[in-house]
Amino acid sequence: MNNKQVVLASHPTGWVTEADFRMAEAPLPSPGEGEVLVKNLWLSLDPYMRGRISTAKSYVKGVSIGEVMVGQTVGEVVESRHPKLEPGDKVLTQLGWQLYGVTKDATKVEEGRAPLSYYLGILGMPGLTAYFGLKEIGQPKAGETVVVSAASGAVGSVVGQLAKIAGCRAVGVAGGREKCDYVTRELGFDACIDYKSEDLAAALKRDCPQGVDVYFENVGGEMFDTVLARMNLFSRIIVCGMISQYNVTEPYGVKNLRYVLTNRIRMQGMIVFDWQERYGEALKALAGHLAQGRLKYRESVVQGLENAPRGLIQLLQGKNFGKQLVKL
Repeated sequence: MNNKQVVLASHPTGWVTEADFRMAEAPLPSPGEGEVLVKNLWLSLDPYMRGRISTAKSYVKGVSIGEVMVGQTVGEVVESRHPKLEPGDKVLTQLGWQLYGVTKDATKVEEGRAPLSYYLGILGMPGLTAYFGLKEIGQPKAGETVVVSAASGAVGSVVGQLAKIAGCRAVGVAGGREKCDYVTRELGFDACIDYKSEDLAAALKRDCPQGVDVYFENVGGEMFDTVLARMNLFSRIIVCGMISQYNVTEPYGVKNLRYVLTNRIRMQGMIVFDWQERYGEALKALAGHLAQGRLKYRESVVQGLENAPRGLIQLLQGKNFGKQLVKL
């Protein structure tokens, strides 16, 4: 039996295309001592993947030509030589874009606690990113205004809901009326700006009459520049993502950086691994909010490993609605 995989065919310049990936097959691996063979059931697609297939230097090693594309997965243990895992256990792994994989680093997840796919989203890296980014860098206080870009996405949707739980005014920015309606009506944000049909600067003035105290940045570019001009004294910016810049060949030149100085803005990059030792704390809090109905969640799903490249491209184009996944 062979293992189906998606490997990197070329490092894209500009927009990613399906031609940058190719299907491959390899012999089904066997677990060594301390390892498990896992059948992957769900694959996570995330914006950081664009950086991993770039030749630019990043915070981790990129994917080389011919290597299996990186990605987090949830699957079932098929064969085990691991002392704490048995066949049938469901596990969270980093096995990437393939149907099977062998690893020593598998974390058992509770199947009855939530749908397995949630461990790649609201109870996984996006949820952890929202929790620590907002709490530790944003440090929101009751009554403050929190603005979230990509507000209907996997991270942004959780950030806004956590801001509301903290007693803040939550204002989202999203593309399209359908997404904005979801953000306000379903997720409970106070307002959501449709950047595709509204003047962002005017809308921010309307929906953030007291200015912006915390900005959770997922988009970058012109949107970042516009929000900078609305930030308050001693406000905070969490730089989590710059998805508008990932596929450009000429980066956007920020014009309003002077506001960081004049308004004494604290701005910090957000990489979730920095809080790895505290993941348990975040998962307990997120699961508690989820169980009590204080957090709502939505998924976009493409079917089949062969459609993973298309799913990633749709994510980078902003066509996803919520967390983007592949059902394997």
